[in-house]
Amino acid sequence: MLCSVLALGAAAVPAVAAVNLNIDIGVPPPPARVIVVPQPRLGYVWVPGYWRWEGRRHVWNQGYWLRARPGYAWIPDRWDQRGNRYHLQQGHWEKR
Repeated sequence: MLCSVLALGAAAVPAVAAVNLNIDIGVPPPPARVIVVPQPRLGYVWVPGYWRWEGRRHVWNQGYWLRARPGYAWIPDRWDQRGNRYHLQQGHWEKR
């Protein structure tokens, strides 16, 4: 009975956790694709496409529209070279 009550209580709490996964690989991403950005949409920001790492190869992630957050700027995903490794800096919101 106690387990049921605890399980129901845990289910009622909203999930607020954020996942932050670090990826460091020895394979550079291919050059970014040249994409024509669609016309601006009121209340949205354009999230540009990027190469994500999928186990043994890079896979292109298409760009998409994301609802704007007042007071924040979208920082796109990017690969940073660190010595002979490449680190994926995930896209995120940053307070202005």
